[in-house]
Amino acid sequence: MEARSIAIDGPSGAGKSTLARLAAKKLGMIYADTGALYRAVGLCALRRGVSSKDARSVSALLPEIELEMIYDGAGAQRMLLCGEDVTDEIRAPEASIYASDVSAFPEVRAFLLQTQRDMAARRDVIMDGRDIGTVVLPNAGVKIFLTAQPEIRARRRYDELVASGRDVTYADVLRDINYRDANDSSRASAPLRAAPDSIVFDTSAIGLEESFFRLLEIISERLCVKNDAAV
Repeated sequence: MEARSIAIDGPSGAGKSTLARLAAKKLGMIYADTGALYRAVGLCALRRGVSSKDARSVSALLPEIELEMIYDGAGAQRMLLCGEDVTDEIRAPEASIYASDVSAFPEVRAFLLQTQRDMAARRDVIMDGRDIGTVVLPNAGVKIFLTAQPEIRARRRYDELVASGRDVTYADVLRDINYRDANDSSRASAPLRAAPDSIVFDTSAIGLEESFFRLLEIISERLCVKNDAAV
């Protein structure tokens, strides 16, 4: 089943979700934003007043957490936490920090691993995250490591947050990006890194449309699918 799976890894703000969602829609595949799963776990800890650095307390919450990804009529992914739609709430900066912290715990990663693999076993999927090509789907048909310079990623994320009505500053977003980069790359369990057989794709100097076309070129080369898309 993994032969028709596409793994897209990379740091926070690299554009993984946007590009993966566009590609999945064009190719008729399911888009799975695995970061939403970690964000939902982090949000649960945040709501319960549990420190994101307290592995034991976070792990104690796991048996109570029910997660479900659903898709609306337009094919957009929605994240449910214990039956509640938290799709928008998990994108808040504080939830992002919590997600990065709790994702370092082996217990949390083990809790979510089979959920992610089950998605790929059931249908053709484009899955993005931090360790998809290295741990979750090591036999994926295509592995891409998407990245960009921290300042570029921070500017893109800042624009997204402002457009959605969030009251943030660019300096705060850049600080959070740098924090997550250090945290994700240095954790002992499944650190952020490019799989040896992945294609590293840096979008620092190009925009969304060019990035999308290039992404489709990479996929078509590896999976032999037709590339005639437009954003």
